[in-house]
Amino acid sequence: MADGNTLWHGRFEGDASQALRELNDSLPFDRRMYREDIAGSRAHAEMLCDVGLLEASELRDILEALEVVEAEIAEGTFQWAQSDEDIHTAVERRATEITSSAAKIHTGRSRNDQVANDVRLVALSEIDSLAEVLGALIKCLLLRAEEAHENGWYLPGYTHLQRAQPVGLAHHLAAYCWMLMRDLERLQEARSRADVSVLGAGALAGTALPIDPHLVAEKLGFSSVFNNSLDAVSDRDFVADLLYSLSVVGVHLSRLGEEICLWASSEFNFVELDDAFSTGSSMMPQKKNPDIAELARGKAGRLVGNLTGFLATQKGLPLTYNKDLQEDKEPMFDSCDTVRLTALALTGMIETLKFNSTSMKDSADSPYAAATDLADFLVEKGMPFRTAHSVVAGLVRESLESDGDLMALVEEHEDLGPEAGELLLPGIGSRRNSHGGAGSEAVAGQLEALRTRVGNLR
Repeated sequence: MADGNTLWHGRFEGDASQALRELNDSLPFDRRMYREDIAGSRAHAEMLCDVGLLEASELRDILEALEVVEAEIAEGTFQWAQSDEDIHTAVERRATEITSSAAKIHTGRSRNDQVANDVRLVALSEIDSLAEVLGALIKCLLLRAEEAHENGWYLPGYTHLQRAQPVGLAHHLAAYCWMLMRDLERLQEARSRADVSVLGAGALAGTALPIDPHLVAEKLGFSSVFNNSLDAVSDRDFVADLLYSLSVVGVHLSRLGEEICLWASSEFNFVELDDAFSTGSSMMPQKKNPDIAELARGKAGRLVGNLTGFLATQKGLPLTYNKDLQEDKEPMFDSCDTVRLTALALTGMIETLKFNSTSMKDSADSPYAAATDLADFLVEKGMPFRTAHSVVAGLVRESLESDGDLMALVEEHEDLGPEAGELLLPGIGSRRNSHGGAGSEAVAGQLEALRTRVGNLR
């Protein structure tokens, strides 16, 4: 193939304009798919030989050429040409320079099914990588939760960002473990939908040549093969599935980041950041900023934007392939890279966090935090909950308005008394042992269930 010629140059008399080339060419971002593209070409060439469309000697030459191309790209010695509008063009062009047999490598396929297959292979690899990174974050959170449980650390639980009821720090950290476990499940569901080989669909309608798509799928490790060639070359649902899954991951990492931002503030003082995972101020020497946590919070908007942008790109596309689909790679690559780096940084931050258990305890030990326990005490004595709620609320109001001692008011109340007053003592949260609750026994069972789940991660 002459330098400067495109794969489609024969249809046109003149060269493409510079503006068209710059807009059309995807090589600047799709070159990272070179391993997947070469793997697909190997499998396709081997299939062509198996069905009699390539001689064994031609296959040998092609495989050797592809090996050279892969090494050159990996080592950074590959010479990119102006005609290389995408990674598929570049690989085929260079392979053909090495051996004329590579001119047959495109037999029975189109760039339409080729690129769709490459993106699927990338998605599978990225999901496996992301699952490993998120699994490490889950294990980190679980280890810190177990440490907190062993030490009996607790803090206020919040609703509406107002102190509500005391909960164990282990219970709080475990909540993020369960969130991230669901994220792993979503990623595996996205993986199952990406795990379909579409090489063999051709440009849109298959081919009259005696190709064997099932053999290609087997060689590439796919679990199944496409059923409709029109759908195969235009389907990017699996990209949307992955972007959605990563958007939810981003939301969860953002929530975790927000908690750390709050906890690291002087107003909360629940944690102290390690120097290696925080930054300072260029003007204020006393500052230690939770930049990683803030960036985790900020990146969520980027991830949601990648999802919504790609869905908008897809919404008006007729069958089959349209160049709009070239917009699948950049948001997918960006979301995968963003989640991977954010999760890695958060893992390091959480591993090195110092929990200020005294500050947490002091904030959680307000007697007003036990108001629900007082209402439950009255319910156990036979009082309807709404009535009990009103009784306790009245005592809280009286205590606040008169600056009186809530425990004294409780002990003097005819329906409560000294036994109920003991519920206002620190550490009462350990009693809430309903399933999934914050009590110490319930949390111990929860951590054991998490250990089992984490142990089964693959």
